[in-house]
Amino acid sequence: MPTLTDWQQDSYFQQFSFAKEADYSIFVKHAGDTNNPALLLIHGFPTSSYDWQPIWQSLSAQFHVITLDMIGFGLSDKPTQFHYSFAAQANLIEQLLASLKINNVHILSHDYGNTVTQELLARQQLNQPNYRMLSTVLLNGGIFPEVIHPILIQRLLLSPLGFLVAKGMGFKAFKRNFDTICTINISESELQKHWQLIKHHQGERVFHKLIQYMKERKVNRDRWVNALIDNPTPMRFINGLDDPISGQDMLERYEALIDTPDAISLHDIGHYPQLEAPSLVLKHAMAFWQRHQIIG
Repeated sequence: MPTLTDWQQDSYFQQFSFAKEADYSIFVKHAGDTNNPALLLIHGFPTSSYDWQPIWQSLSAQFHVITLDMIGFGLSDKPTQFHYSFAAQANLIEQLLASLKINNVHILSHDYGNTVTQELLARQQLNQPNYRMLSTVLLNGGIFPEVIHPILIQRLLLSPLGFLVAKGMGFKAFKRNFDTICTINISESELQKHWQLIKHHQGERVFHKLIQYMKERKVNRDRWVNALIDNPTPMRFINGLDDPISGQDMLERYEALIDTPDAISLHDIGHYPQLEAPSLVLKHAMAFWQRHQIIG
């Protein structure tokens, strides 16, 4: 398996602005022929762009593939006084696409990244951005907040004592929670890398701030659910059914609300399909892109 140093090859840090906030340093990585279709990968909580490492090489053979650690995650800055929100993360991504002069983009997202994608779709439907999202592939995540089942650590981090819970969390607790949400357990050596990225820049100081996104999903539920319902572009949902947070119930809700839903069920797979079963994610994502003539 590659090291974190290997993952950082062909990457860079770029300064981005956030309204009246200071500029912050964001980890960016892209690969593949820039003449190929652009594919943006958006990671979930609490991990980082390293989630995409198992499928990165295969994707970069077909796409100009782009990813980043969103603010508060991975190797990017993790300011303690920052107002973390999906709007801020969407603004960051729009700046990144503009800096790369990308006018048309396809999306592959997971978990927290799904809601960032929903915000981007909502903006597109209002004709706000200067780019077009041409297709979307969603992996497990809380796209319908009414059927999310938070695990204990999420509820604790959301509580008034969340900052203390985050401060006291160590690798053993992280591994225990990861083992709970994944059906196919990730090796301890790989989990150590994810934990190292979480701890980078003292990330535990913002854990409880980041997870407030669960409340934000409820407040903006109609905007973000309607963004999926009204999405006119090709969309596929690939869902690990054994995910205790957003598994079977999430898939059934998707099939109930989306007209002519394109949904793939992954049996015996949990919350992180790109880590648990990367070959299956590639198989179903590639089939989707080929079906819509996005790749050959």
